[in-house]
Amino acid sequence: MKSRIHKTEPDAALDISPLIDMVFILLIFFMVSSSFIKDMQLELERPSSQTSSLASSRVVRVYVDKRGEIYIAEAPVKVWMLQSRVRDVLTESGQKHVLVVVDGDVSSQRLVEVVDQCRLGGAEHVGVATVAEAG
Repeated sequence: MKSRIHKTEPDAALDISPLIDMVFILLIFFMVSSSFIKDMQLELERPSSQTSSLASSRVVRVYVDKRGEIYIAEAPVKVWMLQSRVRDVLTESGQKHVLVVVDGDVSSQRLVEVVDQCRLGGAEHVGVATVAEAG
C-alpha cells in the first residue's frame, strides 16, 4: 500500500509593506514640493491683457474689489494705511514684489493710488494681475 503524501506548496504571499512605504514617501514628496497659494475669496473679474506674464507665487498680494475696498492677508486696509501695512508685510516676508489683484470695474484712479502706496511702502516691483495671470 502506497501512502499518499500531499506536498503542500508554500503560500504565495506578497509582502506589500514596501509598496505602502513607497506610496507614503511619494505622498510626502509631492506635498512638500507643491506650493499652495490661497487667494482671498473675493469675486473679482480681472482685466484681460495681451502681454501678460506669470507672476511668482511668493509675492505679497494686495486685493482691490469692485467697491474699491483694499485687502492684505484677508484684512481690510484703508488707503491711507496701505503704505505702512505694505512696509510691514514686506519686512516680515523678506520680499520686494507686490502683486495687485484688482477687479476690472475698479477705476484707474483707485488702481494708481494703490500702486503708488505700494511703491512708497518699499515695493521695488508692483504688478497688476490680469485674467491670464496664473501665479
